[in-house]
Amino acid sequence: MSLTALAGIILVAFSTVLLLGLFLLKDRVKASFRDIPAFTNFKKSIGTAVEQGTRVHFSLGAADVTRERTTASFIGLSTLRQITEQTAASDHPPITSSGNAALAVLSQDNLQTAYHAVGMDEQYHPSSGRVTGLTPFSYAAGTLSMIADESVSSSLLVGGFGVEIGLLTEAVERQDAFTLSAADSLPAQALVYASAKEPLIGEELYAMGAYLNTGRTHLVSLYVQDVLRWLIVLILLGGAAMKLLAGVV
Repeated sequence: MSLTALAGIILVAFSTVLLLGLFLLKDRVKASFRDIPAFTNFKKSIGTAVEQGTRVHFSLGAADVTRERTTASFIGLSTLRQITEQTAASDHPPITSSGNAALAVLSQDNLQTAYHAVGMDEQYHPSSGRVTGLTPFSYAAGTLSMIADESVSSSLLVGGFGVEIGLLTEAVERQDAFTLSAADSLPAQALVYASAKEPLIGEELYAMGAYLNTGRTHLVSLYVQDVLRWLIVLILLGGAAMKLLAGVV
């Protein structure tokens, strides 16, 4: 077994033990994270949407669910259920757009589960979770009409996007609506940073579940990421110190 493979196995095992340990502690794990205004403003926009009877729109990207790029889309899905429960009583309940059929099915399932959880099964409509195109730009083009015609006041654009995300953020801006945007590619992040009201950069995307209180699992996983980050820093510093001492000796 190579040294790289062994290190990978050790890292996965340590992460699993740490994740389970922190999860079992439950309420002893307290949330204490740095402030990210984008999440606070998104929560406010949801309240505004309910008061005004407008929609919250989730755009999940066009990544294939069998590829690693769909991780960002799953983060959006994990938020969808909770937000739907909060806005189910609105005159215009949430809608989702996807560029992949499997993502659309998953979004419909999350919507239906959320309505069932709050006892409003009759409010669920399968058309709330839509496939708007099967290529990145056809998906973006199909989503533009949703943003313009569906009384959208708040959009969460989180998923496997490319440069087509610029079309979506521009469309939301034209409606003077709120946008929380995050993408998994550098070109898309550059466009988001320049055009969205509230962009998420880098690993802020993966903290979304913890900041929006979508479940203790997300909170615990964020703690695990922090612990692993510091562990790697200590290992790097230790290795550098040992090499320096070896050179002196």
